[in-house]
Amino acid sequence: MTTIRAGIYGASGYAGLDLVDIISQHPNIEPVFGTSNIYAGEAIPNSDLVFVPPDSVSLDNVDVIFLALPHKAAAGMAKKGVEAGVKVVDLSADLRINSPEVYEKYYDTVHPHPELLPVIYGLPEINREQIKGIDVVATPGCYPTATLLGLYPLLQCDAVQPNLPIVVDAKCGVTGAGRKPSLTTHFAEVYSNLSPYKTGRAHRHIGEIEQEAHKINNSIGPIVFSPHLLPVDRGLMSSIYVTLNDSMTSDKVYDLYCSIYGDEPMVDVLPPGKYATLKQVVKTNKGAISITPVLDNYVHITSVIDNLRKGTSGQAIQNTNLMFGFEETLGLL
Repeated sequence: MTTIRAGIYGASGYAGLDLVDIISQHPNIEPVFGTSNIYAGEAIPNSDLVFVPPDSVSLDNVDVIFLALPHKAAAGMAKKGVEAGVKVVDLSADLRINSPEVYEKYYDTVHPHPELLPVIYGLPEINREQIKGIDVVATPGCYPTATLLGLYPLLQCDAVQPNLPIVVDAKCGVTGAGRKPSLTTHFAEVYSNLSPYKTGRAHRHIGEIEQEAHKINNSIGPIVFSPHLLPVDRGLMSSIYVTLNDSMTSDKVYDLYCSIYGDEPMVDVLPPGKYATLKQVVKTNKGAISITPVLDNYVHITSVIDNLRKGTSGQAIQNTNLMFGFEETLGLL
């Protein structure tokens, strides 16, 4: 089987380090470089490489680049990758939003390269056939991944009551905020604490979640999204509350999810009475979903992932496998 050569931009961040860790166990991806300005010259864990400055590398000897970079910075590198004829797997937010106007609304800045948009959204359980063989993919955010996986079967079969809000109560470990230190992610602030932030309609991921949800079912109501910072290093839970329409009762939701996800290698639907927890998914590329009927027309869905694996780097590799025609689970199970 073909071995592909990979360059990793932003290899010293949490997502970048997890990416290197996964690639080190992948039989068909060879890391060629990993960039970092801060740690240039230091050894990259789980590899034989050292960090190098991003302006010192060439794309002439790589087949794919991974962009574990902040928004605004990633789009420029994505453009260079496209121009160099290499495949691009973006882990940032720059290519997830289809419209430059919507991007500007949620990220408070003009899109650096709107000519790149739109890009296929890299959630394989929903867009698998579109991802196969493509040259550029936008890897979803961690909150949107858990939320969309939790909602997809209901959206796909048009079982959600139109125009009513869908409430998403979400919680993520501190690695979801990135490696750069801040007051809110300082140990003394996080330990023994649980903090909401950007609740309601304020979080940037609202645009991404609603964009992809509306592609499946454009009659749903607004997403009310309340994220929280958990005092753990990794793991993410989306607790989703949905009002059903007359086509579905809550006691039938479990069977629906089993039928949709039954053959999915990266999604486990838990049996009735068992709840999805972080420990079931941490350090794996799997999502776990549990379903609780509340009323005949009201259901509670819990969707959990590892924010750095299925929520970022593991999903990036899942997309890469599809892009290059490898077995989708290669290096991930």
